[in-house]
Amino acid sequence: MSDNQNLLAEQRRALILDEVRRRGGVRVNELTRRLNVSDMTVRRDLDALARQGMVEKVHGGAVPVSEPSAHEPGFEAKSALELSAKEDIARAAAEMAAPGSAIALAGGTTAFALAQRLLDVPDLTVVTNSVRVADVFYTAQRAAAGGGGPRPGAATVVLTGGVRTPSDTLVGPVADAAIRSLHFDVLFLGVHGISVEAGLSTPNLAEAETNRHFVRSARRVVVVADHTKWGTVGLSSFASLDQVAVLVTDSGLSAAARAEFAELPPELVVAGEEPADADI
Repeated sequence: MSDNQNLLAEQRRALILDEVRRRGGVRVNELTRRLNVSDMTVRRDLDALARQGMVEKVHGGAVPVSEPSAHEPGFEAKSALELSAKEDIARAAAEMAAPGSAIALAGGTTAFALAQRLLDVPDLTVVTNSVRVADVFYTAQRAAAGGGGPRPGAATVVLTGGVRTPSDTLVGPVADAAIRSLHFDVLFLGVHGISVEAGLSTPNLAEAETNRHFVRSARRVVVVADHTKWGTVGLSSFASLDQVAVLVTDSGLSAAARAEFAELPPELVVAGEEPADADI
């Protein structure tokens, strides 16, 4: 973590939360030293995170909250987690979107980061059930129109209908019907959890069904998920790992998880690292 006493409270708390999740717990005195702030400031930050249900305070520090399988954090809560990992993942995944292709982006904060990287890929057709993802493209188009008209090669965006979830995705029969009638070259899919036994899972039953339709409609499934998702299991599974072509994750993935993943069907891409078989 950066020793920057000028960090905004939100940025500082995001860094603290990232450290709690990465290490499984932190102590107040460690945070004061790393963030170069007072003991009182760190305690206020931990109080704020605890009130939001994002950490559990313990004597001298904080530990991650153990979430039930049906718990679904909102978009704003998740957007503060693993910020640098999501940027690395988005950068790597964007290289898999070919100009002129039809892609689908399911909801989530990693897909939101990816959408911003796809703005410069020409002539995409983007289907999404994420209000936030659609807004990335709509905002870019409005900005371009203010300069004299739509940017040549700008993405064509289709936002499905449906019922809005805490993650700002649209799910349910309306979304499912729209997705069933379409065919995608690539689906970029963020997930709540990944495990060998449960595959891909989510706490939201309706979102699980909508994701099943996304997976069935795609020629290739690319999962974009940071290392904290490995071993997490939500209420409902919607795809097995043999339905996934590529998993793009970050360098925080543990050695044990990498060894486990070596026996599984999907290709593993660790953003920011050279492939194991790269030429030396």
